[in-house]
Amino acid sequence: MRRTVLTGHATMRILPFKESRTATIGIELELQIINPKTCALVSRSKDLIRNIKQSDFKTWIKPEITQSMIEINSSIHHSPKEMLEELSEIQKFLIAQANAIHVAFCGGGTHPFQKWTMQKIFPTWRYKKLSKKYRYLSKRATVFGQHIHVGCSNADDALYLTHALTRYVSQFIALSASSPFYQGIDTGFFSSRSTIFNAFPLSGVMPYLTAWSEFSDYFYKMKNLKIIGSMKDFYWDIRPKPEFGTVEIRVCDTPLTIKKAVIITAYIQALSLYLLTEKPLAISPDLYFLYSYNRFQASRYGLDGEFINPYTLQECSILEDILDTIKKIQRYANQLNNMGYISLLMEDVINKTSDAGLERQLYKQFNSLPQVVAEQCKIWAKPG
Repeated sequence: MRRTVLTGHATMRILPFKESRTATIGIELELQIINPKTCALVSRSKDLIRNIKQSDFKTWIKPEITQSMIEINSSIHHSPKEMLEELSEIQKFLIAQANAIHVAFCGGGTHPFQKWTMQKIFPTWRYKKLSKKYRYLSKRATVFGQHIHVGCSNADDALYLTHALTRYVSQFIALSASSPFYQGIDTGFFSSRSTIFNAFPLSGVMPYLTAWSEFSDYFYKMKNLKIIGSMKDFYWDIRPKPEFGTVEIRVCDTPLTIKKAVIITAYIQALSLYLLTEKPLAISPDLYFLYSYNRFQASRYGLDGEFINPYTLQECSILEDILDTIKKIQRYANQLNNMGYISLLMEDVINKTSDAGLERQLYKQFNSLPQVVAEQCKIWAKPG
């Protein structure tokens, strides 16, 4: 139901927020569609979408802005274990579809050698409109991310969580980094993908709005100015999604395996429950003074990147910050029964194991970016 509040002589519209169960989770994974012979991206999403029209899986598999991408979506879950089981079923279905139309799929935040100029826009009204507006940026957006939704019981909690999670963005980028190669070169970054969307005018961080009435006012002003049509038009790193009753984290690269995607989601679920329950962070502009610096450190150096705490100004590595955070959220991980997943994440962090590092090892082994992609396809196709 739409609410209004009276402000003097004016009536302010309040953006409706769909109530969700706190700390429920859902994810979207953008996958690469690969030509198995050349290991290049191939524009076959129209064929795939056409083939699954009569399938029960059509709800969970959707096109993306260019035709060499596909997105898979989970249902709403409270248990990472059930999420992994569901995504594994979608994976099996996709592998069968891949064999039928002679393509392959893989994870990774970028395709290592494909040029953005070769991409084709998927022919929906929305994507054609975006392409007309953003031109080359639309094709350059052929990069692949994991979006994680966390349920919130009310709008105020969603706004708090959107701000509070920005403190941990460098962690999320470092944990998921899987895009060291782009346009045929080693970029020197662990996550080159995380720099791509910075060019969009509505990217970056949400404005510093601390009350839902303020956020509603901002949203409707932007909509009335025709700058946006819906929340989808904000490309912020983290954004509230009032129509779902969630907060959406958008900075993660697509991991090389579905299991790793679920492990990262389990960590964010426990962290979000900790933040919503204890509200340990005072929301203030301090959160954003060092945001771009910390974000760059994660994109460039991964777990070895430097993190400066925006509240204390103390420095440590992102790796150390993750391990310290795990100690703080362990109680909530146990409460959610997902400490097993977080233990796996902690093991990778301690050993500095990353998908970006694995891709670089594969390139060192084969000295061939197409072979790196071939190995990524094999890795993704393994059962979770």
